[in-house]
Amino acid sequence: MILNSIGLDTKKTKDLAQELNELLANFQLYYQNLRGIHWNIKGKAFFNLHEKFEELYTDANTKVDEIAERILTLGETPLHTFEDYTKAARVPVGKNVSIDEKAVRLIVDSIAELLKIERSILETADDASDEGTLSMMSDFITEQEKTVWMMKAWLGETV
Repeated sequence: MILNSIGLDTKKTKDLAQELNELLANFQLYYQNLRGIHWNIKGKAFFNLHEKFEELYTDANTKVDEIAERILTLGETPLHTFEDYTKAARVPVGKNVSIDEKAVRLIVDSIAELLKIERSILETADDASDEGTLSMMSDFITEQEKTVWMMKAWLGETV
């Protein structure tokens, strides 16, 4: 086993960085969806949703940077082209979404995909004894679960 300069197995960190790159691609698409619904939302809930969507895309932008920096910390290169992002993305694409319920549903569906990837990363990070990635994923998951609950409550649904 070959260890990198932060004491992690280089083979395992390479696999982990690949999963983090998948998450990065999906977060980039999620971020772009949030920008789109922020710009295009219409209706009586405009003011509240416009502000909420800005809060969410600002947070997503921060997470994109954190994911990319974690990939670099592991000694790998983060994806950085839209071509790479669209190839790796699993979150739904929200094109011309302006109706409040469709916008909130897009967020719920997108976060559901992000959570699947993050839970897989938890397993890989645990196997690699990578506490830094474990901690980051745990924080992301906790925040996103709360966002799903709130969005589903707004839709009049339960988690």
